[in-house]
Amino acid sequence: MTAEAQGNGGKPVDSCGKACEGVKVVEFAAYAAGPVVGKHLGDHGATVVHVESRGRPDGFRMQYPPYTDNQPGINRSGTFALCNNNKYSVTMDLKTASGLDLARRAVAWADVVIENFTPGTMKRLGLGYEELSEINPSLVMLSSCNQGQTGPHAKHPGFGSQLTSLSGFTHLTGHPDGDPCLLYGPYIDFIGVGYGLIAVLAALDYRKRTGRGAHIDLAQYEAGLQFMAPVVLDYSANGHVMERMGNRDPEAAPHGVYSCIGEDRWCAVSVCSDEEWGHLRLAMGEPVWAADPRYDTLEGRKADEDEIDKRLGLWTSGFEPAALMALLQERGVRAGVVNRVQDLQTDPQYAHRGIWQAIEHPEMGTFHYQSPPFVLSETPATLDRPSPCLGEHNERFFVEILGVARSEYEALVSEGVC
Repeated sequence: MTAEAQGNGGKPVDSCGKACEGVKVVEFAAYAAGPVVGKHLGDHGATVVHVESRGRPDGFRMQYPPYTDNQPGINRSGTFALCNNNKYSVTMDLKTASGLDLARRAVAWADVVIENFTPGTMKRLGLGYEELSEINPSLVMLSSCNQGQTGPHAKHPGFGSQLTSLSGFTHLTGHPDGDPCLLYGPYIDFIGVGYGLIAVLAALDYRKRTGRGAHIDLAQYEAGLQFMAPVVLDYSANGHVMERMGNRDPEAAPHGVYSCIGEDRWCAVSVCSDEEWGHLRLAMGEPVWAADPRYDTLEGRKADEDEIDKRLGLWTSGFEPAALMALLQERGVRAGVVNRVQDLQTDPQYAHRGIWQAIEHPEMGTFHYQSPPFVLSETPATLDRPSPCLGEHNERFFVEILGVARSEYEALVSEGVC
């Protein structure tokens, strides 16, 4: 697949019929919530142009390790790389009249604009949906921000970690006798990505049928709330407020992660029925303690769960994680190895599905990019270009695609606009 759009209205050339072939995307977005939507579109054939400025590049480039060889650099961030393969990088100084003019010309070319600025920012720049839809009446615009474009808290700045707390996840994460725990990373951002991608595709379908564009106002806060639905429904229907319970589950016992041979090695075990408890007893060799008749029911096991966890952990500590998982699964007990980060790179299921794709990057060398977590049978994704270096495609996009005269482009470069 070659997703580069040449002068014929932006239609990709030499493409192989991908699902998003011909779709042109301009991304005024940074970090994860907007760019990963663009990544999925690009992986499926869209021409995606990631807009930054040299004075303020995407924050993932310099604010979030890891970096290749632990050497920070504008083009060496692994986090940026994972979110931005199959894209082109251009720079525009939107604080200048010439930069704003370039932005409008890019929007006139595009089918989709993605932005995740604080609400009101695009409007102040003259790049709000109302202004851009006058330039491009069929434009689909995704505005992905913390709490939506309207409301008393719309302009509150923040990141996914704050939204994790606002949405209630932090309150439920941790042990009953401990403090709430933040989930690692901007968890809510990635929930927003899924909803954002679906919304963009729905809007493109709508445009195909009607010729009309759309403005999608995505509140990541509200997207995160969707993943809290069981808890919210339990409160609405029963007045029950769920509290932190560590690794416990109200419908399973034992239920947790248990230590195994090796440093910081674990296996998850979950017993969801009395029959499965019998299977676990057989797998353990019918120890005397497990024959206690109180443990024959979920209620009895829940009443003495601390003691069961202690004794089960002593037994699991004599096994390698993978061996324990295999043994328990063969006996009809739900079990799974707790993978470390390095295990994800060598996981045989990931290898079979082609999740990690090795692509050469000019500064990072061989980097393993992540394929989408879904496969379209007739138009599967193709990862064939690395994440871009900052401003790598300025000349190609502005001159060859947008048709900016070379003399004008050279003047814009000398003025520091791009």
